[in-house]
Amino acid sequence: MKTKIVLTLLIVSVGVNLYIGGKWLLFDRPYEPTSEEAIILGEMVQKTVESEEYKDVAKAEKVIAIERGIDKNKGGRFPYNMMTSVRTDKETHLFSCSDEKCTKMELIGTSYSIYQDEEPRLPLKK
Repeated sequence: MKTKIVLTLLIVSVGVNLYIGGKWLLFDRPYEPTSEEAIILGEMVQKTVESEEYKDVAKAEKVIAIERGIDKNKGGRFPYNMMTSVRTDKETHLFSCSDEKCTKMELIGTSYSIYQDEEPRLPLKK
């Protein structure tokens, strides 16, 4: 009787650990930057804010947030798997490196912004 309980607990424990480890390996890790990649993404945000295209966006729309992202599932390597998103009240503007050395950032497209339908998360002044 004791061995059945211990065996059941062992199987459940191994199953839960495999689930958690597999989820991290397959779904979470490709979107989490390493410490070096986090530094690179921070520099990309700075280059985005300094770019002329960002300044044009900031003049035309209310910038609410700038988000950095990485997608290692895309394939490729730096800088092709990294981008910054400038979220405004109208849409999200996507910026990526203009060349392999990431000398400047360029606007590569737009997408839906959650701020069209929702208020900012922080209690910002209106």
